[in-house]
Amino acid sequence: MSVLEFAVLAPFSLFVIINPLSTVPLFLAMTPNDSPETRTSMVRIACIVAAVVILFFALTGQFIFTVMGVGLPAFQIAGGVILFFIAFEMVRATRQPPRLTAEEEELATEKEDIAITPLAVPLLCGPGAISTVIILQTQAGTLGHTAVLLLSVPLVYFLIYWIFKASSHGGAWLNPILLRVMRRLMGLLFSAVAVQFIVNGLGALALWD
Repeated sequence: MSVLEFAVLAPFSLFVIINPLSTVPLFLAMTPNDSPETRTSMVRIACIVAAVVILFFALTGQFIFTVMGVGLPAFQIAGGVILFFIAFEMVRATRQPPRLTAEEEELATEKEDIAITPLAVPLLCGPGAISTVIILQTQAGTLGHTAVLLLSVPLVYFLIYWIFKASSHGGAWLNPILLRVMRRLMGLLFSAVAVQFIVNGLGALALWD
């Protein structure tokens, strides 16, 4: 894979798996009494924290799994399967399962500041995003690829920040039909990415053996 192709794959994969558009309504529901300025401040902190966490796993993910004795091909295949099921649910466009339990949502609405939790973790930086960035790191064969991946993380969260900032005055612009169409299209594209992760893992496993 060329650096240019990877420069398209990396930010696209992260953005789709984080899926910020689906989180905006929940964010607005958890901050009904906060001003747009306060909401923007929360989002800024949340994006910074989430980006730092993702960058940490991008830099250390392979080392962690090496220490645990887990081969990278196995993780690529397992991660690809998990991401495919996430993409499949996006294509079905069913009601997205809540990332928080009812108790967590109630607690979040009572908290004065939700920036760190639950907004940063797990809403903007969950298991899917962490798995994706580690898999992408395994695909980075050169320093150029690694640099692209590390630059993609702040780029994606910068875009997410502006999406949430635009929504801080209210989410009237989030047309439900448009959201469902976008979710299906993004799910279809991401399912192909997930399958490619599995194919790469199987190929690496054959070489591994």
